[in-house]
Amino acid sequence: MRAKPRPPLEVRKRPIQTRSAVTVDAISEATIQVLLSVGPDQLTTTRVAERAGVSVGTLYQYFPNKHSLLFSVLKQHLDHVADAVEQACRQSHGERVSTMVDSVVRAFVDAKLERADISMALYAVATGWEETALVKRHVKRIHVAFASMLGTASDAQFDDLPLTSFFVFSAMGGVMRAILEGGAPPKMVRALRKQLVLLCRGFLTSAAA
Repeated sequence: MRAKPRPPLEVRKRPIQTRSAVTVDAISEATIQVLLSVGPDQLTTTRVAERAGVSVGTLYQYFPNKHSLLFSVLKQHLDHVADAVEQACRQSHGERVSTMVDSVVRAFVDAKLERADISMALYAVATGWEETALVKRHVKRIHVAFASMLGTASDAQFDDLPLTSFFVFSAMGGVMRAILEGGAPPKMVRALRKQLVLLCRGFLTSAAA
């Protein structure tokens, strides 16, 4: 028996006018609110439309189904995190490794914790192969930006920049997910930036050629 094809994820049309952009933003925010309220299994286009204050027909002009809604908010979140880290990397070119780590860790943690509830909820959404591929593309963006930055460090050199970048951000991402999914106490969350800085600095110091 052939597997049932998955519904399309692409947005049906891109908002051009300001009014359309406002509508899409309202639908996206409503998707997040419904996701946080009832979870991905109970999320429906009807519930999202009601929360956004638009008709289901209006919603379908932009998003063909619930999977498209969830894919869109996941992409927005990943774009936000990747953009923040890339900017921190660009601004830290030529600095000492310790300064680079401070800047990048701050950017990553702040972007993830800005809406920690959304970050946590979206872990459950990123399960299909399309979502996994999307996550991998954004992770690659971060790895490339970080490796490029490390290559300009004023006080260290690294034999394998891609591998070094991979290990650093795998550690950062794993710790962040453990903190969010594990329901870490506020004290642990407050210590997150400092501990990640120590972790990354220690590894990079050892990995430097």
